[in-house]
Amino acid sequence: MPEIDVAFPRSFVEFTNPDDASERFRCDLTWLTSRWTCIFGQGCPGIDSAFPDAGCCALGAHFTDDQDVARVAAVAERLDPTEWELHDEGHARGWTEKDGDGELKTRVVDGACIFHNSAGFPGGEGCALHAHALAIGLEPLETKPDVCWQLPLRRQFREVDPGDGEVYTEVLIGEYTRAGWGPGGVHLDWYCSSSTEAHVGREPLYVSCRPELVALMGEGGYDVLRRHCEWFEASGRPVPHPADPMP
Repeated sequence: MPEIDVAFPRSFVEFTNPDDASERFRCDLTWLTSRWTCIFGQGCPGIDSAFPDAGCCALGAHFTDDQDVARVAAVAERLDPTEWELHDEGHARGWTEKDGDGELKTRVVDGACIFHNSAGFPGGEGCALHAHALAIGLEPLETKPDVCWQLPLRRQFREVDPGDGEVYTEVLIGEYTRAGWGPGGVHLDWYCSSSTEAHVGREPLYVSCRPELVALMGEGGYDVLRRHCEWFEASGRPVPHPADPMP
């Protein structure tokens, strides 16, 4: 499938976090106004060609902190066998494991995260945590591991000294490229953010991923971002994402 090289010019906007003057957001307008959308179950070939139906769930999910683990654990306790195909397996042998570096993650069973329901499961294919959220009126970000609901967005922090000693925290909001997966990212058999097949959304990313962006930036930060994105679109998107359809 066509996949573009992510080393292309991008347009960014920077602004102070309206809720925290010690932070400045640096946001990738090229990415956030792109037409990327998740195509799981609609042509997604998966990151591992040996398990195409697993989408990006083939490796399991790492956790960001104890709060992340606790949130998923609470949801796992609420899931029943009609929602979670591997419910009995998860309760009998656990749903977490440690990787080679000793980091905690969701357990992989038969080529996919233990919360992944296979095609043909009566409760529905895909992430049981995601489906549970939708069934009870929650956003999936309230039930899934952080890394899962944030993809394909990526938030990074760094301390910046502009030269006057007044250090501030830069919060980068951008594209979760292959590099975000670490050294193994280059070996993924397919990846969505840079694939033309996934840039088919009806809405720009900053609209379709509003709940996730609000969770990452706060309501105030998102409102400022939205205005900049609308201005960027009104200007004809002078630096568009090359995976988007040609205008």
